[in-house]
Amino acid sequence: MPPSEDPALSYVMIEILVSLSREPLHGYAIKLDVEERIRGGFVLGSGSLYQALQRLQRRGLISEVPGLVAEDGRRGRTYRIEPEGGERLKRELERMDRVLADARRYDVTAGERAS
Repeated sequence: MPPSEDPALSYVMIEILVSLSREPLHGYAIKLDVEERIRGGFVLGSGSLYQALQRLQRRGLISEVPGLVAEDGRRGRTYRIEPEGGERLKRELERMDRVLADARRYDVTAGERAS
């Protein structure tokens, strides 16, 4: 699917891809990693996590690693980022950088609306 036709990724999906960009992880380890990185920004519920994982799998951005047991001995499903997932994450982060740069340029954090 061309980038212009690819549906947007949710915030949770982006956070999952960031977690998996370092190493394959099982679902609970992804949850812990996301929550640690965002330092209390929100609690990632199991339903939201596994729904996002399924969507990322359907899009071919991540896949399960069959037979891999996590370092902590957990036997849950372990996921890894696919090359297309890495590319998609890169594009999303570049887009977010542009949005942030525009927000800073327009000084939207000052609390006043541009007229």
